[in-house]
Amino acid sequence: MLNETLVTFQSANCYYICGVMVNKGNKVYSVFNNKCPRCHEGDFFVNKGSFNFRGFSKMYENCEKCGLSYEQEPGYYFGAMYVSYAINVAIMVSVWVAFLVLAGSEFNVWWMIAVSIVLGLALTPLTFRLSRLSWINFFVKYRGLEK
Repeated sequence: MLNETLVTFQSANCYYICGVMVNKGNKVYSVFNNKCPRCHEGDFFVNKGSFNFRGFSKMYENCEKCGLSYEQEPGYYFGAMYVSYAINVAIMVSVWVAFLVLAGSEFNVWWMIAVSIVLGLALTPLTFRLSRLSWINFFVKYRGLEK
C-alpha cells in the first residue's frame, strides 16, 4: 500500500506522511490508508496492496464498521476519471521535467513518450485507487463511529 512507502512515523491514529502530520478525521488519512471516508475505520478496497494487478479494483459494497454504501449511485465513480486524468498528467509532466533536467535539450522526445506510457500503465492500480478514494472523499464528510 502507498502508506508503507510514505509513512515515516506512526502513533495511535496519527501518521506522518512526508513530514506532515495526518490525523484520523483528515481526508488525506482516508485516501492514503484505504479507509472509509465517513468513519476512517473500515477498509475501502478488498486487497490491501496497491500493486496487485489481479484484484486492485475490487471494492467492498459497504463499510463493515459504519455501513456506508460505497456505490452511492450508478455511475458514481465516473467523476473519478477526471481525478485519475489529473494524476496521470502530473506523472507525465514529472517525466518531462526529469528528462529536461537529466538530459538537457539533447533528449529524444520518443523516449520521453515511451517512459511516460510505461510509467502510466505500471502505476494504473495506484492511480485507480487514489482517484476513487479522492472522489468519494470530496462528497462524504467524516463523522467517526457513533458510540
